[in-house]
Amino acid sequence: MAIRILVVDADPTVQRALGNALSQAGFEVIASSEGPEALRIARSDRPALVLVAANLPGVDGFTVIQRLRMEDGPSTHTPAILLLSEGEADQRGKALRSGADDYLIKPFHPAELMARMRSLLSRYAPTEGLPVPARRGVAAPAAPKKREPAKVILFYGAKGGVGTTTIAINAAIALHKELGRRVCLIDANLQFGDHRVFLDLGLDRSSIVDLATAQTIDMDYIRQILVRHESGVDLLLAPPSPETAELVTADHLPSIITHMANDFDYIVIDVDKRLDEINLRLMDVADMIFVVMTADLPCLKNVRLVLETIGHLGYSDQKVKLVLNRSNAFTGINVKNAESALKRRIDYQVINEYRAAIGALNSGAPFMYTKADSVLGRNLFDLVKALEKDVAAAVAHAR
Repeated sequence: MAIRILVVDADPTVQRALGNALSQAGFEVIASSEGPEALRIARSDRPALVLVAANLPGVDGFTVIQRLRMEDGPSTHTPAILLLSEGEADQRGKALRSGADDYLIKPFHPAELMARMRSLLSRYAPTEGLPVPARRGVAAPAAPKKREPAKVILFYGAKGGVGTTTIAINAAIALHKELGRRVCLIDANLQFGDHRVFLDLGLDRSSIVDLATAQTIDMDYIRQILVRHESGVDLLLAPPSPETAELVTADHLPSIITHMANDFDYIVIDVDKRLDEINLRLMDVADMIFVVMTADLPCLKNVRLVLETIGHLGYSDQKVKLVLNRSNAFTGINVKNAESALKRRIDYQVINEYRAAIGALNSGAPFMYTKADSVLGRNLFDLVKALEKDVAAAVAHAR
């Protein structure tokens, strides 16, 4: 039985083009040109996914999605993609806040639409019945591939101010935006987490404390606590005030990560420089640990101590990697000197581009989201591509 898709657009040309593309891909299409009718169809026909234009007359697309979310039950979720015109590109944040799972800006390529749809359908709908593109010489589609649990990567700053949070946030966005991975970013600096500032979020957002103080948790409740950033990355934020951090124990985050493992491709954890019980438990859970450093004597001293300490825990060099931030900044210590002092290789380097980094911080707009094609953005994207290969190799070796 073909999967049913509801297409809502007041422009008959767009509606017809989408309908043809979806029908050719093997989907069953239901079309509507206005919001109230679309909501009635959604209730009666229960489509597997909704494509809705933002600029509908009367009840707009944002409102349609908000009402769909109000009507979703505790264990149901109708995935929805909001279609924005070029003039509405600045409404991307509003699209995600309305409850949309994703958005596309017209005009878009049909292949991009199909990729976004299949990602959402595989996440929220049964895999049986998903249309598979026809191929010559293939008698039947292959059995659906079993989903692997999320890869867990942890960024640890050897010293305050080395740029750990900047790298963690932008690496998470690059994994999602550039490589198409489903990513959850956890701010595990429980007392003084900075993600609200770096991402221009208010204090009135849910946090890890909501999960730590719940009687029981499941993935449905975790989804209610996660905050969707405009980039498409899901966030689990640190407590809004230092005193509430005491409510989070060393057992909470590993348990939450276990619950989330089947919903994401990557779980990225940003931790502070303490080697306390909470951080050590997270290091145990992580598939790979990235120690972020700069080329100055105090930081090199800390890195050496950190490597010795976590080496005693039995972690291999394959699990622990060094990331040199501001690698081309003049400090009097070059990469070769740093490697000689640490007696090990520096695995990744991020260039020094102070203006781009501080501008992104002050605006609350990460450079991998707004300026991915900048020198710094391209450099970090190269790091993430290399990182993904290394993480995959480490996970294959460990599992």
